[in-house]
Amino acid sequence: MLPVLYQSSELVAINKPHGLLVHRSPIASDASEFAVQLLRDQLGQRVYPVHRLDRKTGGVLLFALDEAMNAAMQQRFMDGLMDKTYVAIVRGFTDDAQTIDYPLRRDDGVVQEAVTHLKTIRRTEIPLAAGKHATSRYSLVELTPTTGRMHQLRKHMAHILHPIIGDRPHGCNKQNKLFLEHFAMNTMLLHARQLRFEHPITAEPIDITAPFQTEFTRMLATLFGRTE
Repeated sequence: MLPVLYQSSELVAINKPHGLLVHRSPIASDASEFAVQLLRDQLGQRVYPVHRLDRKTGGVLLFALDEAMNAAMQQRFMDGLMDKTYVAIVRGFTDDAQTIDYPLRRDDGVVQEAVTHLKTIRRTEIPLAAGKHATSRYSLVELTPTTGRMHQLRKHMAHILHPIIGDRPHGCNKQNKLFLEHFAMNTMLLHARQLRFEHPITAEPIDITAPFQTEFTRMLATLFGRTE
């Protein structure tokens, strides 16, 4: 059963597990389960994903329950009227706060504006050797994108040399190997924490928060001595 975070007659939000595709994709032929089909079977009705999360990203995923709401919510995403907050564990010590304003190029060559706001929640340094360094440094960060480009957060964090742990291909292969060997961890540590928006019909403010999932919580405890 997919964990339901919010449900009304028009919308439903789940806490998408890391590794679950939103829908069938020709570039992921190894997958046999998809959020759209699982939620459809769970609710016994058709569902419409109004936005996307990467396969490796966990957290808040919103669906509409009819075509009219799907169109209205997709328009809100396109108009930038959805407040999205992510949490990630990244390599190195990040600045207290930073705005990453770095355009990204689509596969078809089109360059698009892309802006992400970063806030550091916590930093840690652990006695784990990495390359020429005797210790390893990591930061727990809150990421707020104001645009919605493909792999935006992953590319932006790589751009400022603080890649998200577990990210492939934008991340650091050495760190990913370190986490696999020392912690048996190969999940990408990016979590869609919160989604806030105004209901397009009732104007009701809606605030949906997704708890961290098992591997993210384990790494929080291992690296930072906390689970939230």
